[in-house]
Amino acid sequence: MKQLKLTILFLIINFGGLVIGNWLMENGPMTDWYINLNKAPWTPPGWVFGVAWTLIMICFSIYLGKLFSEENSKKMKLFILLQFILNVSWNYIFFNQHLVLFGLITISLLTSLLFYYFFNLSSKVKNYKYLLLPYMIWLCIATSLNLYILIHN
Repeated sequence: MKQLKLTILFLIINFGGLVIGNWLMENGPMTDWYINLNKAPWTPPGWVFGVAWTLIMICFSIYLGKLFSEENSKKMKLFILLQFILNVSWNYIFFNQHLVLFGLITISLLTSLLFYYFFNLSSKVKNYKYLLLPYMIWLCIATSLNLYILIHN
């Protein structure tokens, strides 16, 4: 029951973060700035982003629900806060402010943090750590897209 309550809490937090990030990027992918960028050939169509983030946040919330039911420490709360800030701020940095290099640094830090979760924080929730894979894969793709834009524009 504790894990279910925590999972619901993290669903609210994570989807709330997506809403905040969307709000901070304003029209993001619809702006002339983004439309006119030289984007990577592997850039997915727009609808994929919504599907991917929905799946990612469901899996991540289940993972966090299990993780926090096993270990609810100050360290874990700080990691989650850092992840939340990096995830939400990338939208503002990249889409709103057009700071492509700073966006790359931000998303690289977020990607590194998720890999840290996977390899170092998941010992108590071994089977659940695989729920991080969609997020990790997506961040690798997003990081490559950000890097491509930095290099080719």
